Amino acid sequence: MGIFDYFSSAETKRADEVRKGAVAPDRSERKKCWEARDQFYGCLDKHNVIDSLNGDGKKTAEKECAPENKQFEQDCAAAWVTYFKKFRVADYQKRRPSSG
Repeated sequence: MGIFDYFSSAETKRADEVRKGAVAPDRSERKKCWEARDQFYGCLDKHNVIDSLNGDGKKTAEKECAPENKQFEQDCAAAWVTYFKKFRVADYQKRRPSSG
């Protein structure tokens, strides 16, 4: 095992710990997460999907945005992924003009 293998292994271990919520992400990891989230959101926007967790939106997101979602899930803590997906729906509902 060379020195590069050691650092690669350490990076992979840390990324897994961040994903599981065992350690807090540092500034660069947060930035990477937000960039992955923005790429995923961009794909959802392109396919007119608001809710990627339920119904037709979930089906469309799984079909059309699988690579972006995979990167998003890889670069962010699992709890953050869920939070951002739910936040997207809540934010959309908040911004939508009321019909009353």
